[in-house]
Amino acid sequence: MPMTPPDYAWHFTPGSAFAHRDGETGTLAPVLIGEVTLPTGRVVACDPFVCLGEGEAEPFTVAVEPGRYRAEAAVATLARAGSAPDPHPHTRIAAARLVIRDAPSVGWEMAVVAGQDPSALGEGEFFGYGVDAGTGCFHDAAAHESFPGAEDDDGPLWSALDAVVEGPQVFLARGEDGHTLAGFTSGWGDGCYPTWIGRDSGGRVTCFVTDFLVVPTERVPAA
Repeated sequence: MPMTPPDYAWHFTPGSAFAHRDGETGTLAPVLIGEVTLPTGRVVACDPFVCLGEGEAEPFTVAVEPGRYRAEAAVATLARAGSAPDPHPHTRIAAARLVIRDAPSVGWEMAVVAGQDPSALGEGEFFGYGVDAGTGCFHDAAAHESFPGAEDDDGPLWSALDAVVEGPQVFLARGEDGHTLAGFTSGWGDGCYPTWIGRDSGGRVTCFVTDFLVVPTERVPAA
């Protein structure tokens, strides 16, 4: 059967702790990125430095009401068990989410684009988006051409990223025609990462969450 998602509310709960089997430990904390405008309600998650303007990223089949929605990242601070506190801790973005409704998520489904069928997946498999520039994002499908210059180390994407001088690598880019994009570094870097849709007890969409696979699938309790 396909990959089974955890309850991602845990990732965005301050102080949530985990451990890898090699002894590395992690503590999670949410960080606000900003508001993403969704004029069409069709959500896209992709590597913006690779996909924007190239016609390669499709919106998810599940759409939401047009509006402005909060984006945030779950930042993992990593350390070796028993090591002294580091004045410059090692951090990674463990997950990022676009909050559609502030309500508990009681169920999760894989976010897919047209033509993808989760029932066709094998054990532990998932559909996700590819990352080749170490970065992921959320944006509206209508914003596809609103961030020129990404391929030339120029434009609003690079300006927003360059403005991050320390701390978690998250940024809100402002493009043409009022579009915004929430960007973030992608966990361990390049790869393929799944996005999940949370739903509340009434079946309404609560959030879109991209898991960067920093937290073990089977969490080892932190000592």
